[in-house]
Amino acid sequence: MHAFSRRSLLSFTALAPLALAAPAAAATGTVIGGARLARDGVQTAVPAGLPKKLTARAWLVADHDTGEVLAAYRAHTRLAPASTLKMLFADTVLDKFERTERYTVTDADLADIPAGSSLVGLKPGLTYTVEQLWQGVFLRSGNDAVHILSLMNGGVARTVAEMQARAADLQALDTHVVSCDGYDHTGQLSSAYDLTLFARHGLRDADFRAYCATKAADFPAGGRKTFRIENTDRLLSGTYGVTPYPGMIGVKNGYTTHAGNTFTGAATRDGRTLLVTVLHPESGHNAVYEETAALLDWGFGRGSSATPVGQLVEPLSEGGATASPAAKSPHGGSKATATGDGSGTGWAALGTAGALTLLAAGAYAVRRKLRADQHPEGARGTARDTTTNPQSADDSTPDHEPDPAEK
Repeated sequence: MHAFSRRSLLSFTALAPLALAAPAAAATGTVIGGARLARDGVQTAVPAGLPKKLTARAWLVADHDTGEVLAAYRAHTRLAPASTLKMLFADTVLDKFERTERYTVTDADLADIPAGSSLVGLKPGLTYTVEQLWQGVFLRSGNDAVHILSLMNGGVARTVAEMQARAADLQALDTHVVSCDGYDHTGQLSSAYDLTLFARHGLRDADFRAYCATKAADFPAGGRKTFRIENTDRLLSGTYGVTPYPGMIGVKNGYTTHAGNTFTGAATRDGRTLLVTVLHPESGHNAVYEETAALLDWGFGRGSSATPVGQLVEPLSEGGATASPAAKSPHGGSKATATGDGSGTGWAALGTAGALTLLAAGAYAVRRKLRADQHPEGARGTARDTTTNPQSADDSTPDHEPDPAEK
């Protein structure tokens, strides 16, 4: 049972200051990952070979293993994340349930899902395994699957609070969570830096990594019937004019009317894994994949010798050190402050003391450790990877970008 309905939660969060969606005022404070990540313009030690036609409002290239940021553009600019926020949802909830646990969906369970949401197609009266629900989240970006997993976790309000605490523990302080699924809501924001943190930490989990790499799966349709669901990540699936990227292992794409196209991708080449996040490119719906592929090419090529311009920090609960003070940020919306600057952005805008936020994150870490002790690594197994010809139906809001697979 959960104390608040989705509507009551969103009514409460709507009271958050609208300044969250506006550019942050430049102020002296703490820049997570290093001072250069707060600067305007492209930040890299090796500009040669960088793609010349990048239209994204923000992007970042990092080494998955070392956490070194090789290049970035407005890494801390706070933007609407769309379904890339589901990476944080998965990192928060994935280890809570065994893959074989089952849940029977009711009409009431699906009543509060916003019209226009991307759906995997859950049906009242049908019973789904947790594994199938996560396939719906990762492959089809199903807000209905996210909603059911949130209900299993004690409700939307509780899950949003845990996601926010998880973001604090990861030191993803540009992120403000309003809904579990990334759907457009006032104040729901993240950044290229934070989304890359979510991807990096999530990929350390075998189930997370397997789900996001799954190209297709058979999904229950009632009785003994199934239908095929296919991954909407076009660099993985190679659909709608996008060439599959060699070594692609995920992670998550998204689209909403407000956010535009968003994507965090990971690929491996010669034993090295790179992470790239691209937010809000100006041109068509394939641009987010094209710009990601171009940045990956640079990272595996000339970027391999680049001196890092920043660092993906470690979670506080895993020994991560807090960031050190840095200079003023010359461009709006790029500042991530650990304590809040009193300007209506960052944690100060949430009306909650930074100490309480860190306490919540610490409590989350303790619960996570207890679960890990009860369920050792490998107990849940991994998702099955099957190959087919994936469709694509990116995350959406009303009046969303049409997709050839949609009807």
